[in-house]
Amino acid sequence: MERNLQTRIRPNPSGDWPEIDPTAYIDPTAQVIGRVRIGPRVFVGPNAVIRADEVPAGGDVKPIVVEAECNVQDGVIVHALAGSGVTIGQRTSLAHGAIVHGPCSLGERCFVGFGAVVFRANVSAGAFIAARAVVEDVDIPPETFVPPLTLISQDQLGQLRKTNPRQRDFMQGVIQTNLQLAEGYLASAQP
Repeated sequence: MERNLQTRIRPNPSGDWPEIDPTAYIDPTAQVIGRVRIGPRVFVGPNAVIRADEVPAGGDVKPIVVEAECNVQDGVIVHALAGSGVTIGQRTSLAHGAIVHGPCSLGERCFVGFGAVVFRANVSAGAFIAARAVVEDVDIPPETFVPPLTLISQDQLGQLRKTNPRQRDFMQGVIQTNLQLAEGYLASAQP
C-alpha cells in the first residue's frame, strides 16, 4: 500500500481496517478510519472524514457502511458513538459540510444538504434534508422534505411535506454528477 494510502486509510485502535470497493474513489485528502465499508462506485470528496473508531467496553466497533453509488462530498463528517453504527443506503448524497453521526441510518436515495446534521435518527428512503437542517432523535418518513434551517422533532413530522418532482430531479442529478466524478478521477489515476 502506498504511503499516502497508509495515512489517510488506516485502522482504528481495535485494528479494524476499512474495506473499500476498488470502483470507489477516495480523494487524497479524505480520511477513512476503522471499521468502514465503502461500496461500489462511491465518491468520497476532498477533506471528508469517515471514522469508525470509538471502541465500546465490549471492544466490538460497529461499522459505518456506505452502500453503492453514494457520494460523501467535500468536508462531510461521518462518525458514530461507541457501540453504535451508521448505514448510508444506496444512491444517497451527503452534500458539502454535512455531519452524519451515529447511531443513525439513511435509506436509499436520500439527500442530506449543505451543513445539515443527522444524529440519532432514522431517515427513510427518498428523504430530502435541506441545507443546515438538524435532524436529531427522530424517524423521518419516506420521501419527506425537511426545510432548510429547521430543527425537527418527532412531534413536528406531521407538518412536513413530501418531496416534489424538482427536488427528486435535483437528487438524481447530484447522484449522476458524482458517479461521473468518481469514474473520471479513477480513470485519470490510471497509468
